[in-house]
Amino acid sequence: MRTLLKNIYHLYTGDGSRQRHRGVDLLIDGNAIVRIGRDIEAEGARVLDCSTKLVVPGLVNTHHHMYQTLQRNIPAAQNVELFDWLITLYPIWAHLDAEVIDVSTQLASAELLKTGCTTSSDHHYVFPQGVAEDLIATQFAAAEKIGIRFCATRGSMSRGKSSGGLPPDSVVQDEATILQDSKRLIESFHDDSRFSMRRLALAPCSPFSVSADLMKKTAELARQYGVYLHTHLAETRDEESYCLENYGKRPLALMADCDWLGKDVWYAHGIFFDDQELDQLAETGTGIAHCPSSNMRLGSGICRLLEMGKRNMRVGLAVDGSASNDSSDMLGELRNCLLLQRVKEGAAAIGAEEVFHIATRGSASLLGWDSIGSIEEGKAADLALFEMNRLDYAGALADPLAATIFSGSSHNADTTIVNGKIVVEGGRLVTIDEQELTDRANALCAKMLAAEGYSTEWIL
Repeated sequence: MRTLLKNIYHLYTGDGSRQRHRGVDLLIDGNAIVRIGRDIEAEGARVLDCSTKLVVPGLVNTHHHMYQTLQRNIPAAQNVELFDWLITLYPIWAHLDAEVIDVSTQLASAELLKTGCTTSSDHHYVFPQGVAEDLIATQFAAAEKIGIRFCATRGSMSRGKSSGGLPPDSVVQDEATILQDSKRLIESFHDDSRFSMRRLALAPCSPFSVSADLMKKTAELARQYGVYLHTHLAETRDEESYCLENYGKRPLALMADCDWLGKDVWYAHGIFFDDQELDQLAETGTGIAHCPSSNMRLGSGICRLLEMGKRNMRVGLAVDGSASNDSSDMLGELRNCLLLQRVKEGAAAIGAEEVFHIATRGSASLLGWDSIGSIEEGKAADLALFEMNRLDYAGALADPLAATIFSGSSHNADTTIVNGKIVVEGGRLVTIDEQELTDRANALCAKMLAAEGYSTEWIL
């Protein structure tokens, strides 16, 4: 199938040239962008009138916990920091099953797609005992159904309460099982072809959730198969204190000992790195997924994003878990990224185009996906189209790209295209029934909360 984007009002390619284009056409053939130019003729192609549309590369989300979409805005967890937040929610998450994973993956992916995100990773690390279904396979099926490009990360926790961890023992696994299942999933699902729609990475939850030995063995397994590594790191002072108390070293030094540095590694958060550690991350090419909304929501701190940029570090953007954000609004994440850095560093600290770069090419680099992240001939046809002839953008069109961050009362895209296929059209998903998904999500939320004695009186 061919699709022609005709007479584009404002094209931001994100290819590093910093050029913007007006009045050009873009031709998609199959899953690739094959031509960008003026007055393109494409007989038989579906034509989209883009005369009032901003066209940008599909945004790339580098860290999420999609299962958490069903536990957003829980009153008991609204006003606490990370460790207490986890202790509050882990018992609810002990009720995860395949249906919960299916619905929550679709729900998070739906929100991402509707806000211009075409690729997402997800960090799933809760595997309740007694659940026989393959939860990661369930995620891949859900992502395929809704139409998002997807990198599942096989997370893990091996330290429950009985061994000094935070989660109940009922949601952790023994380390032999974790490694065996990680190998199975790589062999079953990982596709490293250039235009693949699914990839897998290995992702122990955090330094306080698994042993150093599991970290080391996970790194060995990942490199044996050529897949990437991911974990939370340097998110809070509590984590830093834990590592100093239990290992006698800071979190990054622990990771270095476990061979967790390199271009095949990306960490979520990375707030509490000192200057030497930033230099080490830059020298090794290790990446950071910046999660501004979550960091503000939990009061965790402000990532040293600008200093990372000065060191040419690999940095991407992420919405993080929906229970700590509490949404999967990818365009909204760009806005919060810009505003948070300006709170710390001043109004000239970072601009809209820099933030778009982080959320596209920067994020694609973290995931090792070189076919996405910019609009260029030969790259994957992953695009987000925003209608700019709207009331909430009136008066803001001196810079249409920046308008999507500085202005607007809605972050929804008009059209989202993934791998050449239209998955959002006119602001609505075309792959699923949005109301049916909403109803299923609310029903499962109520069921999980009721199981732990929480009130469900307001849930529709």
